[in-house]
Amino acid sequence: MTQDPSDKPKGQAQGQAMWGGRFSAKPSDLMQAINVSIGFDKRLWAQDIAGSKAHAAMLAKAGVISSADEAEIQRGLDTVRGEIEAGTFPFRDEYEDIHMNVEARLRELIGPTAGRLHTARSRNDQVALDFRLWVREAAERSAAQIDDLIGALLAKAEAHADVLMPGFTHLQPAQPVTFGHHLMAYVEMFGRDAGRFRDARERMNECPLGAAALAGSPFPIDREMTAKALGFARPTANSLDSVSSRDFALEALSAASICATHLSRLAEEIVIWSTPQFGFVRLSDAFTTGSSIMPQKKNPDAAELIRAKVGRILGSLTTLTVVMKGLPLAYSKDMQEDKVPTFEAFDALELALLAMAGMVRDLEPNVERMAAAAGAGFSTATDLADWLVRKLDLPFRDAHHVTGAAVKRAEQLGVDLAGLPLAELQALNQGISEDVFEVLTPAASAGSRVSYGGTAPSEVRAQIKRWKDSLR
Repeated sequence: MTQDPSDKPKGQAQGQAMWGGRFSAKPSDLMQAINVSIGFDKRLWAQDIAGSKAHAAMLAKAGVISSADEAEIQRGLDTVRGEIEAGTFPFRDEYEDIHMNVEARLRELIGPTAGRLHTARSRNDQVALDFRLWVREAAERSAAQIDDLIGALLAKAEAHADVLMPGFTHLQPAQPVTFGHHLMAYVEMFGRDAGRFRDARERMNECPLGAAALAGSPFPIDREMTAKALGFARPTANSLDSVSSRDFALEALSAASICATHLSRLAEEIVIWSTPQFGFVRLSDAFTTGSSIMPQKKNPDAAELIRAKVGRILGSLTTLTVVMKGLPLAYSKDMQEDKVPTFEAFDALELALLAMAGMVRDLEPNVERMAAAAGAGFSTATDLADWLVRKLDLPFRDAHHVTGAAVKRAEQLGVDLAGLPLAELQALNQGISEDVFEVLTPAASAGSRVSYGGTAPSEVRAQIKRWKDSLR
């Protein structure tokens, strides 16, 4: 049956909230303004309908409602879903949240039978379910988007596994590395990020539906059935914890914050590398913008905006942590503030991940500029010290001292270590021979680092293969 929107069940006066039976007056406009959440939690409509459909099916199987009532409820929920998908659903502030909006529309469509749907559940376990489903999907989506970014990094690293560049500490030239090796460092970071999201997803994969308001239900419900129907591994084991915990969202936001930090570090390097002073990479027009006054400018705005996202995402984690820190069990209305920061954080993370993957695919290294910089700052000094240890059996500290003196002399002569005359080196240690120059080039330095996880091109390619195999 179809009911006129103005119809109300017996005992529910026109304009009165669905929970308003013991109230004699409406909330004030200010109370309505601070209380209403449909403006943001309507985003949970798909999760809300999925949970209601699973709950109705369980109630019917348990004999709590009739099969005829279940069929009506399922039909009505399908209609509501169709209206929302079509953009014709009448979201209304008077019904506060997505749960009441769906239920009110269901009552308009099928009449009083809609009221049976809320048997053996509360808005407390309903919102805990909806939000958990949403965060679970967000974690899955983030992990997949990180995998895509890793794929972009692997492709770029493989294409440039032997391209030389300076490795830095303190942003000062340290030792030569390869561009492929540098990119693979981020593959490792983002790989851990994807793992954190997947770990968090496993921990949150318990269904709170059936916990009701806080104490469980006296009806013969089957929580295993609803958990299975909604793709959960099991139902939650404690009804108080089910409705009062948001640590699943905190854990997901923590993973998002760490991932955003890694994105920000890579974005910062791209900003630095793309400056004329470095000139290590060229960015495509797709991820840069110009200046309104300086025609020559090509600004790395995508990288800069990604770099800024960590503030928004970390802020969301802080917001929810502060909301939850002082709440007694079980549910408090403070927890309505869990959704906006979480939605905003994952919106920002998704955009940043997609933009970074696109930027990585498009950027091209300036191979000649990188190679020229790879030997700057006496970056092969450690190779000289290592040669002295291997060939002359000097203690490393003595070799370190001789090498420091060699660097000082090279600075005085205005040359790099490879350009220092043999006689100058022998003045520091008579045992130094001509073959020392074989280790003093950036290519020789990088190629010699064949330890597991090192920068040698052969090791970089081995790590790329390991990652490609794991992603497959």
